[in-house]
Amino acid sequence: KMKSYFLFNPLAGKGRAEQFALEIDSENPNATKCYDMTKIDSFPDFLSKLEADDCLIVCGGDGTLNGFINKIEGLPIKNDIFYFPAGSGNDFMKDLGRTQTDGKFEIGSYIKDLPKVTINGKDYHFINGVGFGIDGVVCGEGDLQRQKGKKINYTWLAVKCLLKFKPVNATVTVDGVKKSYKKVWMTTTMKGKYLGGGMKMAPDQDRHSEKNEITVFVAHNLSRFKILTLFPSVFEGKHTKHTKYIDLIKCHSIDVEYDIPSTLQMDGEPMYGVKGYSVTSEAREKVTKI
Repeated sequence: KMKSYFLFNPLAGKGRAEQFALEIDSENPNATKCYDMTKIDSFPDFLSKLEADDCLIVCGGDGTLNGFINKIEGLPIKNDIFYFPAGSGNDFMKDLGRTQTDGKFEIGSYIKDLPKVTINGKDYHFINGVGFGIDGVVCGEGDLQRQKGKKINYTWLAVKCLLKFKPVNATVTVDGVKKSYKKVWMTTTMKGKYLGGGMKMAPDQDRHSEKNEITVFVAHNLSRFKILTLFPSVFEGKHTKHTKYIDLIKCHSIDVEYDIPSTLQMDGEPMYGVKGYSVTSEAREKVTKI
């Protein structure tokens, strides 16, 4: 008999991810197994024990999903994989035009051909976006508040961080073309459109694109006053008209280097003291019919 294996993050959804998991499969409680994803020591061992008709259901936020895709990278997956968004931001869900009330959905096709990011010599994959500057600092602050059990409002956090963040200088190389920027507030590479709980950073980015392109977002040469006045327009994607300060470039590779270390975020999860990162997104292989 088919079993549902729920993988949850105890920190996601204000600590309610496990409860969500149990509620989703309430009609079939005897065939439901819940696992704290952070306590699975070996994913190859875990997956090898599943029957082919069992299904995996990842229950959590964007960070939980990021953790999952990096843990299963390179492993043969014989099971259907579903996702139930139960985080505080849920940008992946929003990018697909879904809401939490839609319930769980299959994600096997979405976790293929993901961009690869190299940070401090280590490779990862991401599903929404990776970058540093103000977005990394906001995610770092959010992580601290989550650990203290506080409710997180990313919009208010962003304003608070904008008031104290010191912009840096950056060298950005896009598809082999190098450019230097001054007073950089953030340099973010997007697989989806949304970041930070609904900010429409890259309105024209298409995760389904056959070319499998990514979009690089650079906010530069802005005064603190100017970026505060521009900030509300990001939620509707209207910041793109400010081409003097905002660069949005579609590409397949990017290399970013800051002149001083900053906090980086990958799908909302912070990494501290990072000076650079590189992303590559391979064009999808076309299946030719014989």
